Amino acid sequence: MDLIAQLEAEQVAALGKDIPDFKAGDTVRVGYKVTEGSRTRVQNYEGVCISRKNGDGIAGSFTVRKISFGEGVERVFPLHSTNIDAITVIRRGRVRRSKLYYLRSRRGKSARIAEDSNYKPKQA
Repeated sequence: MDLIAQLEAEQVAALGKDIPDFKAGDTVRVGYKVTEGSRTRVQNYEGVCISRKNGDGIAGSFTVRKISFGEGVERVFPLHSTNIDAITVIRRGRVRRSKLYYLRSRRGKSARIAEDSNYKPKQA
């Protein structure tokens, strides 16, 4: 393993976060810590993961898209952010692409993603 990858692995291990195995097409619920004044609460953001960038490294991020009051809303989350309380996979999607940007122009039934019923987790 080269030096940069080794340093990144050490940083990720030091964070001690438990990141589930998810990919583009999966429906995820992200518990995000929101600070309002002096109070902090966890706000859930649930939608379809349309992309992942930079893998599982320290610079990794993922984009979640949801429909809120008839309007498409996307949010990019850093994978190892301290503001993320939990990431939960609600549903596994069966897709053939790693970036699902085509969902931006779709509405209703054409924007559906088939569920992956025979999902096999990655071997560690």
